[in-house]
Amino acid sequence: KASGCIAVSGGLEVASDRLLKLIDKGVTVEQVAKVTRNFTETGIMVHAYLMYGYPTQTVQETVDSLEMVRQLFEAGVLQSGFWHQFAMTAHSPVGLYPEKFGVVKDTEEIGTFANNDINYTDKTGIDHNKFSFGLKKSLFNFMHGICFDYKLQDWFDFKIPRTTIASDFIDCALKMDDNLNTKPTAKVVWLGGKPQTEVFTKSKKGNTWQMMTLTFHHKKETFSIQLNEIEGAWLVNALAKVSIYQEKVFSFQELKADFETELEHFELFWYAKPIYQLREFGLLVL
Repeated sequence: KASGCIAVSGGLEVASDRLLKLIDKGVTVEQVAKVTRNFTETGIMVHAYLMYGYPTQTVQETVDSLEMVRQLFEAGVLQSGFWHQFAMTAHSPVGLYPEKFGVVKDTEEIGTFANNDINYTDKTGIDHNKFSFGLKKSLFNFMHGICFDYKLQDWFDFKIPRTTIASDFIDCALKMDDNLNTKPTAKVVWLGGKPQTEVFTKSKKGNTWQMMTLTFHHKKETFSIQLNEIEGAWLVNALAKVSIYQEKVFSFQELKADFETELEHFELFWYAKPIYQLREFGLLVL
């Protein structure tokens, strides 16, 4: 958002973990929920591309996909979306290796660049066209923040199976605490500037030690954090190293190793309140 981003559009596609794995998407629905939540909390609108009728997709999976989408909108982590029916294109993985996806090409002819859809036969024999109106009508209502309490059956004029997705699946996924589980390869970037520092002495029960106040001037406000002097000095140098203006990008593991050359207990330092405050003002872990 600091760079001017106001909205993102991403392919949630079939909203089914099995099919996302088949597509080799590299994500799960649970991970998508957390990412969209993070975007939303930052004030960035999220639009999702949604797909139905993917090769090998069953009726049950289509219903479950709709339930996932319903929960994502109800949780407020999606603001916009669009369902489109799968189409086989010549140079997509399905077009190149149809046998891996349980479909048969009706022709080997390939059209022009902008006209390269290929007709195919899905071995499941399911008529996915019949889901089109119900999926789009339900999504229209979800985007307006209404009808979350409707049964999924209400959106279709033919019988569908009950969803197998727990009614609180997305809610539980969003409540799982990943804050203490940072990937070693995650990139750490500081968007802010150099802080002003002030060293002072703190006393308690006859003991004294040196502390440091780091004052940051943000676009909208000025804020301060306090650390012991040694940790404060390390943090000032570390923020300079991971500044967005530096060519080298530091990983979380590299930052941890740098900390441990001088100090101990990196996790206690990193997951404490001062660092969380910096995370709110431009310390990114990507």
